[in-house]
Amino acid sequence: MVKTLLLLILVVTSNQLYAKTLPQVIKQIKPSIVGVGTVQTTRRPPSKLMGTGFVVADGYHIITNHHVIPRNINVERNEQLVIFYRQNKQVKYRKVRVLAKDKKHDLALLRIEGRKFPAMKVETSRKAQEGETIAFTGFPIGAVLGLFPVTHRGIISSISPVVIPAPSSSTLSIEMIKRLRDPYFVYQLDATAYPGNSGSPMFDSHNGKVLGVINKVFIKESKESVLQKPSGITYAIPAKYIIQLLKNNKIKVN
Repeated sequence: MVKTLLLLILVVTSNQLYAKTLPQVIKQIKPSIVGVGTVQTTRRPPSKLMGTGFVVADGYHIITNHHVIPRNINVERNEQLVIFYRQNKQVKYRKVRVLAKDKKHDLALLRIEGRKFPAMKVETSRKAQEGETIAFTGFPIGAVLGLFPVTHRGIISSISPVVIPAPSSSTLSIEMIKRLRDPYFVYQLDATAYPGNSGSPMFDSHNGKVLGVINKVFIKESKESVLQKPSGITYAIPAKYIIQLLKNNKIKVN
């Protein structure tokens, strides 16, 4: 009994020692947060920010939402898929390519050209729980006010299916019917995200490990299609699908 109690005290003390404050975590993860969009020098403005992404694995790979990636890139007019980041107080961009897509879970895996970035760690040893304190960092209104990552904090208020049965068939789309056949669970948050937050990492506010990916469009279309006035509820796709996507492409997770 005494040994068990001592072991429990050591575990709790160890967790407290390694826990960080949210400001410390934000400082740690910010270099891994990037904007995802396109650049076309003949266009005005030449840069277009579509959403957020974050660096994982070996520092050469980025996770974002599938719906953030443009359906068509105008290669003939030199349009390029890029990531945006800040370096020495300047906004820069780097060309990327789509390595893999997971349309079902609205995820995309990108590969960076050039030097690697600091990578975020993905949680692999436990599942997030209802009531857990989380945070997410991204670009909620794009780069309108400059490319400065913004952090929101909240809790996981519910873990629920990605799609709910509609009261009538007239409110169902083909995509929704497909999701109803094989639904999966997502995190519902009490913090408000915006369209530019799509692809932002949702992370443990104590250690910065990724617990999920913010999704503001894809999931809302499924879960809130019956609402006349969509709510401000935010959703996140669980990290296990990030892990699955990385492993399917033979990329070491952390």
